[in-house]
Amino acid sequence: MEMRKCFGLLFLLFIVFFTSQMVVPSEARVCQSQSHGYKGPCSGDHNCALVCRNEGFSGGKCKGFRRRCFCTKFC
Repeated sequence: MEMRKCFGLLFLLFIVFFTSQMVVPSEARVCQSQSHGYKGPCSGDHNCALVCRNEGFSGGKCKGFRRRCFCTKFC
């Protein structure tokens, strides 16, 4: 009986270990670059994202103390 419990526990650990190895990451890395077209301090993420989309990026956000527009895309 004790051997059966031990075998069951090892089998369960085996299943957990190998299923955790097969998990595929769902998010890609995000690369950032300062916008060349956005002039002046960045006041809103929406305007920054629109300018970045015109530059060929997927979006943009205002960042930093100086409020600069940084464009983002998936690497």
